[in-house]
Amino acid sequence: MTKLAIGIKLERCIGCQTCAFSCKMQNNVPDGMLWNRVISEGADNEDGSVGTYPNVSRTYLPLACQHCENPACQKVCPTGATYKDEMGRVEIDYQKCIGCRMCMAACPFNARVFNWVKPKRATGFDYGDAEVPARKKGVMEKCTLCKERTDRGENPMCVECCPARARVFGDLDDPESEISKLRASGNVRILLEEKGTRPQVFYVK
Repeated sequence: MTKLAIGIKLERCIGCQTCAFSCKMQNNVPDGMLWNRVISEGADNEDGSVGTYPNVSRTYLPLACQHCENPACQKVCPTGATYKDEMGRVEIDYQKCIGCRMCMAACPFNARVFNWVKPKRATGFDYGDAEVPARKKGVMEKCTLCKERTDRGENPMCVECCPARARVFGDLDDPESEISKLRASGNVRILLEEKGTRPQVFYVK
């Protein structure tokens, strides 16, 4: 079996947002939407700090779909539009999505976005990978682990473009892979582990 995953080394993340914008460009994500974002933990806003000057700190947390082994979004989808594929990725069949947003409510990571209006792009035209399917008004979107790239044996664009090399991509079912060894190190953090969704995205402390 194959279980594709991403490990993120938090001490290397510099909050530059390159992962968010490379993802947006690769996947033709419309204006006003992001599949991948970087938040500042504990702060009042996504780009804030914790503490009072001069004693302030900032910890970055990249956040996107966690590609859970036990995805809550899949359980509540009434049409089967959300599914786990043979590579362990959580994907969306846009033709089956009826826009009920049940998956959006069920996801404990707030990782999904909804096309409320006809998608618009500042460029006036589509961009990114030509194999990425178009999405219309009224459907859900989220990180796909760059399905088109990973199907070709390439890294997701967020991994490829990270200037700090904070991201590791690979197969958790391959015990010899870098990501598998990283996960087995025990020095990892799983978001909302108590929810029981068993994320395949994890963070190195």
